[in-house]
Amino acid sequence: MTDAVGSIDTPDAQDEVPEKKARKGGKRAKKGPLKRLATFYRQIIAELRKVVWPSRNQLTSYTTVVIFFVAIMIALVTVIDYGLNHAAKYVFG
Repeated sequence: MTDAVGSIDTPDAQDEVPEKKARKGGKRAKKGPLKRLATFYRQIIAELRKVVWPSRNQLTSYTTVVIFFVAIMIALVTVIDYGLNHAAKYVFG
């Protein structure tokens, strides 16, 4: 019997897929642990070269903003703690 595609008895050419032999470890199986470690560190250095580092002025201003923000948060938490401490002493006094 035949249809528009071809014979039912014979498979189409696209249905025949040769089976590939599975590799045991992929690309890593060929390299030793020291070579893989060296490759890892080379990739780290390559990525660090892509980073846009801040200038000295930017770094100074960012640091100043962070220190100022932390000081404000410390003051805020201290005031809240002091207030809650006195409120607890008043209630349970």
